[in-house]
Amino acid sequence: MSKDTWIDVSVPLHNKMHFWPGDPPPYVTTHVSTAKGDVCNVSAFFMSSHTGTHMDAPLHFLHGAKSLDGLPFDAVIGPARLVEIKDKKAIKPAELKKLKPQAGERLLFKTPNSARSWKKAEFDKDFVYIAKEGAQYLVDCGVKTVGVDYLSVGGFYKDGIPTHHILLGAEVWIIEGLDFSKVKPGDYDLICLPIKFQNGDGAPARCLIRAR
Repeated sequence: MSKDTWIDVSVPLHNKMHFWPGDPPPYVTTHVSTAKGDVCNVSAFFMSSHTGTHMDAPLHFLHGAKSLDGLPFDAVIGPARLVEIKDKKAIKPAELKKLKPQAGERLLFKTPNSARSWKKAEFDKDFVYIAKEGAQYLVDCGVKTVGVDYLSVGGFYKDGIPTHHILLGAEVWIIEGLDFSKVKPGDYDLICLPIKFQNGDGAPARCLIRAR
């Protein structure tokens, strides 16, 4: 693959895609269709603002905090580092310290999720997440943006709320629902633009990376 090639690390929107338990299941339907004699094709869809590849705003967990339409573009456009996490349960300080996160860095995490979680028939409750201690370490390092390869920075059984509170409280911008199964760790250019959702707590996004 050419160094100049943009790689789509987003997941596609469809009716059978994974979604967070308790959220409304995504529903995609054909409203009008040329195959049925209509003059054009128009689809309709219904889903949570945190479905598939998406971003979290601080407002997602913090009352009165910044909404997604206040996203600073430099949080999601520019150099990023994709790092590989070996721990099969959580992203913890011990492994993070070896990666030496930098202040202002856009840090993307490739975990075992990319190889296993998206391939499961249903939502994977045992996905690798950022432990609350790991979240605090990233904040202390001054990381600007984090991206994870499943549907939440916090775990399903543990650290779901604390990890979000720590990161969003420090205005670390969060990209969730990425798929790094076809890319290697390294230095990349990043473009991730969520839908401009007024006063939004989160929104679907298209995320691209390109080797530097």
